[in-house]
Amino acid sequence: MNVTELFDHVSGTSRVERITIRRPDDFHVHLRDGAMLEAVLPFTAAQFVRGVIMPNLVPPVTSVAMARGYRERILKARPDGSDFQPLMTCYLTDAADRDEIERGFRDGVWVAAKLYPAGATTNAHFGVTDIPALAPVFERMETIGMPVLIHGESTDPDVDIFDREAAFMEQSLLPLLKRHPGLKIVIEHVTTAETADIVRAHVSRAAGTITPHHLVINRSSIFQGGLRPHLYCLPVAKRERHRLALRKAATSGEPCFFIGTDTAPHRRTAKEAECCSAGIFGGATALQTYLQVFDEECALDRFEAFASVNGARFYGLELNGGTITLERRESPVLAAVAVEDTEVVVFQGGQTLPWSVGEVTR
Repeated sequence: MNVTELFDHVSGTSRVERITIRRPDDFHVHLRDGAMLEAVLPFTAAQFVRGVIMPNLVPPVTSVAMARGYRERILKARPDGSDFQPLMTCYLTDAADRDEIERGFRDGVWVAAKLYPAGATTNAHFGVTDIPALAPVFERMETIGMPVLIHGESTDPDVDIFDREAAFMEQSLLPLLKRHPGLKIVIEHVTTAETADIVRAHVSRAAGTITPHHLVINRSSIFQGGLRPHLYCLPVAKRERHRLALRKAATSGEPCFFIGTDTAPHRRTAKEAECCSAGIFGGATALQTYLQVFDEECALDRFEAFASVNGARFYGLELNGGTITLERRESPVLAAVAVEDTEVVVFQGGQTLPWSVGEVTR
């Protein structure tokens, strides 16, 4: 990592004005399909070399053939000159075929399997209803070294929405870790201090991704000045103490935490609806938002590890070549991205961010 500093003669201190890091990856990306894919992919591809692609299409990506087809559609939608590489995942269902899963992993078609508790979030209704019953699948994944990526929320309607992550960790995640001591697990989009501690306690085989929006908003943000549907996501943002704990985890330098934007675009009509869709489109402002947090936490020296090193090492991938430079230069953010006859609202859209994405070298 290289930094450029300017000395402030008034304050007697120096300030980082430019930072150059190894090109990063995003380990949690929703690209959707069709027109939406074509509209949002350029924003992820402009910042990241690789992205772990979520399989919750309709129908979900459950077979090797479906994963190959989806990957080809993503590659075809890349902007001219882009070298972005999608890393595909398998959607786990109650009927998951361990032989098919192993075949896809050994053939390099997918890098992990995704576990959605049935009904937990967008297009999760095909998900798993009985996690212990998938023991044969998890045993095979242990054997071949294939990670499982977990959306960690209880779907029990009697559990308060703000407690669903905590309930899942106690009732499902910790027992899963105990039953399968060799299983590699990524707890996706960590939102609580307690979940971050669980990741730390199992650091030899567990990791956690942290989104840009959970570092910026808390649960009160959703209601400031009225209901803010474009800040509604699952897992929902939590109390301020959890947001501060996530900022501490992300900027700590600990190798078990890394980027997973969970960028999840929905049409404005789906967000501003009687039943609002869950998801925040953070792909357009991801690196700038993360870097602003690291700057505010006086942790710029740890940004490259979080963005470009920790995730690749957990997945057993080679580190990327090339660099990306970010500059302390005001950057107006577009408010929304057009998709057919509607649009997708951008996280922090319409604002001016203090950092801008600069030169990319390969």
